[in-house]
Amino acid sequence: MSTPRNRRRLWSLALQQPSVWKRAATLGLSVGVLQAVLNQGDYWVSHTVNATILVKTIISPLVTFSVALVSAASTWAEKNNIAS
Repeated sequence: MSTPRNRRRLWSLALQQPSVWKRAATLGLSVGVLQAVLNQGDYWVSHTVNATILVKTIISPLVTFSVALVSAASTWAEKNNIAS
């Protein structure tokens, strides 16, 4: 059984992998931008953007990127679980 210390180390190693960050950026940011376009695009097209819409447009890809990063790191950690 892995200890919390081993799990932390494994997650730390996962977050150091360029492939984890690349997958998170590729999936998370592209889906996040699409999500922002679908959710706030009408405001941008009609030129009725306010501070709230601007913040939502910026945060949407960041949230999706974060979910993709955790998912990619988790997958890497599971595949490379050398801690027993």
